[in-house]
Amino acid sequence: MDKRSWIQRKIMSPDALKFEANVWRAAQKKIVFTNGCFDILHHGHLELLVQAASLGNILVLGLNTDQSVRQLKGPERPVTNEQDRAFQLASLLCVDSVCLFDEQTPLELIELIRPDVLVKGGDYTFETIVGADFVTSYGGSVAVIPFVEGYSTTSILQRIKSL
Repeated sequence: MDKRSWIQRKIMSPDALKFEANVWRAAQKKIVFTNGCFDILHHGHLELLVQAASLGNILVLGLNTDQSVRQLKGPERPVTNEQDRAFQLASLLCVDSVCLFDEQTPLELIELIRPDVLVKGGDYTFETIVGADFVTSYGGSVAVIPFVEGYSTTSILQRIKSL
């Protein structure tokens, strides 16, 4: 299989992801889920993904669509469209699957795949992580990966604007 096909196969619809999650689970794989906008991919994002991937065997990434990014971040975002963001993230070795979601939160995806570990970055707490109660209700766990200082999409955009 050529590399482009390998990358494209990692970008899944919710139905395809549900099927794959069942296959992974049957194979005794530990599924880790995280989500975000990943608008301008930077070191902080990569650190989060690498650390999240180390918590299991399969890393599933829920990716906000352009519409949901605009709702969360404002009309000037995203800078990078959803198809490009999905391709960039699926290109990473530590990411096993990327699934776009259009809702304000990834709760539907989390309920669909029932991950073993739910991961968020930065200043989240258990109480503020969408899906944390659901994941722990069946014995899953929740992890918060600290931000890498000096890296954020907002600060990168501010630096670019100031140049």
